[in-house]
Amino acid sequence: MPASTAPRVDPALAQWMLDRVRAGDTPQAMLEAMLAQGWQQQSALEAIEHTLQAHVDAVGAANALPARVAVPQPVAANDTWELDLDGHRVHVLASMLLPRVVVLGGFLSADECRQMIQLARHRLAPSTTLNLETGEDQQVGDRSSEGVFFQRGEHPLCARIEARIARLLDWPVENGEGLQVLRYGPGAEYRPHYDYFDPRRPGTAATLQRGGQRVASLVIYLNTPHRGGATTFPDVHLEVGAVAGNAVFFSYDRAHPLTRSLHGGAPVTEGEKWVATKWLRQARHD
Repeated sequence: MPASTAPRVDPALAQWMLDRVRAGDTPQAMLEAMLAQGWQQQSALEAIEHTLQAHVDAVGAANALPARVAVPQPVAANDTWELDLDGHRVHVLASMLLPRVVVLGGFLSADECRQMIQLARHRLAPSTTLNLETGEDQQVGDRSSEGVFFQRGEHPLCARIEARIARLLDWPVENGEGLQVLRYGPGAEYRPHYDYFDPRRPGTAATLQRGGQRVASLVIYLNTPHRGGATTFPDVHLEVGAVAGNAVFFSYDRAHPLTRSLHGGAPVTEGEKWVATKWLRQARHD
């Protein structure tokens, strides 16, 4: 594939990209391969987006990609920089379309952050992740935090935050998992990963029966670490600083790296980081 300074859509380029997608490559991996072949970065990015979007529906129909699904969207986030969530003012600090990322300022008050930390502090246990081969939760080296899951509405504060999230996203409260509060101590991190469940893995079926696929995430920062702890999106070289009361929302309309929703929690290099995470499902989660 020759070097180019402008996006090109031709059969050879399209086939090359789709072959990479079928092999599980991310857009970032394709970008690096194109840069190595002499493409300019902006031209390569435009070519990837244009070509994949032009062909993704046909590929999905051939079962090479999961179908797109409806996802939550922050209300009016593209039209205004300030949202009124039943009297609570939230500011839109940044918005990105691909991946769909919205950074929110002041989603929780300082008092709400302190209360949430206090509710969780004495219930923490080492964090686990779902093993998609067995369907069981297990501790993994990629995730070195402590955490606790709250049931929906378990505490009046949880219920208030869940109602605010539902208002923000116009998504039913019952279509969400309970809040998970996490503490990251010095050096703790969560290496880059996807929040959706890979439908091709044998351990996925059971969790999909409880509300369907995850379609969006909201990470709420409960404190500001002294250093480190940003939420990173490696495919698009984006870092969102962990600032108390702020939140970052991102969605993924199919269980595939094409969503560019690869993200991680950078290591905390000084102090500690507390977050509350909310995962949204397609349907009621029980």
